[in-house]
Amino acid sequence: MGKLIGFLLALAVLGAVVAGGGWFWLNGQYTAAGPASEDGKPRLVVVEKGAGTQAIATSLKEAGVITDADQFRLILRAREFLGEKPVMKAGEYAIPSGASMEAVVAELTTGASMQYAVIIPEGLSNSQIIEMLTTKSWAATSGAELDYKLTGEAPKDLSEGVLLPGDYAVSRGDTVADVVTRMREAQTALLDEIWDKRAADVAVKTREEAIILASIVEKETGNADEQPTVAGLYSNRLRQGIRMQADATIVYGITKGVPLGRSITTKEIGEANDWNTYQRDGLPKTPICNPGAGAIRAALNPAKTDAIYMMADGEGGHLFAASYAEHQRNVDAYWKLRKQNEAAGKDTPAVKPKR
Repeated sequence: MGKLIGFLLALAVLGAVVAGGGWFWLNGQYTAAGPASEDGKPRLVVVEKGAGTQAIATSLKEAGVITDADQFRLILRAREFLGEKPVMKAGEYAIPSGASMEAVVAELTTGASMQYAVIIPEGLSNSQIIEMLTTKSWAATSGAELDYKLTGEAPKDLSEGVLLPGDYAVSRGDTVADVVTRMREAQTALLDEIWDKRAADVAVKTREEAIILASIVEKETGNADEQPTVAGLYSNRLRQGIRMQADATIVYGITKGVPLGRSITTKEIGEANDWNTYQRDGLPKTPICNPGAGAIRAALNPAKTDAIYMMADGEGGHLFAASYAEHQRNVDAYWKLRKQNEAAGKDTPAVKPKR
């Protein structure tokens, strides 16, 4: 009887040693560096929604992130006995070359899925933005040399000017319609935030009018620091019943948001339509672009100014004037500078004077 007990104890000790050795080996495999990619770049792995350990292991193996899917599953099962049960989340992941299984599991558990930066500049029309969203590939925010092209089409009932330009992070699977929805919601959220903070004497009466004015401000100056003053100038014109005479409204009336690619003609200045503010009183019928947050804020809280005229200063900005005589001096100064620059072989921004 004593010999039997001794044998069983020895067998138990031997089993423990074998098990411990096996665990030590499995843990070593878990923490060891994984296979390196040939080019040293991250490997892309997509974990579908609802995928189990087997499906995830297969995806990792096919991507070259691990060498043995069964071993990966065995190690995760063994670690469950230690109370570890990582929940790997759906998404798209850029797994670094040579990442250990431990690092891979950590990456998939955090759910830090790959994102791509959709960057929409201020001042584009709906048609220009939709063209970007449907044709352009967007770079990964992580710096990985990966990109993503949005799928699907834009909504058909999209009014001009309802999208807020800016940077939007998207994930693989997001569609053009998803981004458009986010841009619309972002503009609505901005207006919700600032509408009640608008100036008491603001010239626009509705949110729609604010966006129309902001779109003109956006197109008339590329200088963010000037936007409040430009908004103040056009607000003064609205209050005083002076036509806004914004060149950008003529262009929109001709092209409906596509670049004109040439100078405006005298004939076009004289053609009346729903947007030409040389021939139309007040604001144009619709926005002429999608203004950025700065222009929208400026439209609702314009600078206090007496200016009703603006003229290029020849250096990338504008000179503002409260009287026609002062405006003419600015016009003369511009043309004098232009002639001097031409004599010296320099370029001067050719901006049409405001009338």
